[in-house]
Amino acid sequence: MMPLVYADIGQIQIIKKIGGSPDIKKHLEDMGFTVGGEISVVNSIGDNLIVKVKESRVAVSSELAKKIMI
Repeated sequence: MMPLVYADIGQIQIIKKIGGSPDIKKHLEDMGFTVGGEISVVNSIGDNLIVKVKESRVAVSSELAKKIMI
């Protein structure tokens, strides 16, 4: 298990755990990040990641990406 920030670009991963405070967990869940869901990193721009989750592309900061374990 490792943080999403270290995932290879284009490789499909399964979310195993979401860390952080209840507010952060709720925010990530609202954006489509759920345990057991598929996710892939599309691109890395500066400190942000563009990820594909549930047929949508979403930008997340590296701080949030560190809380998503794959």
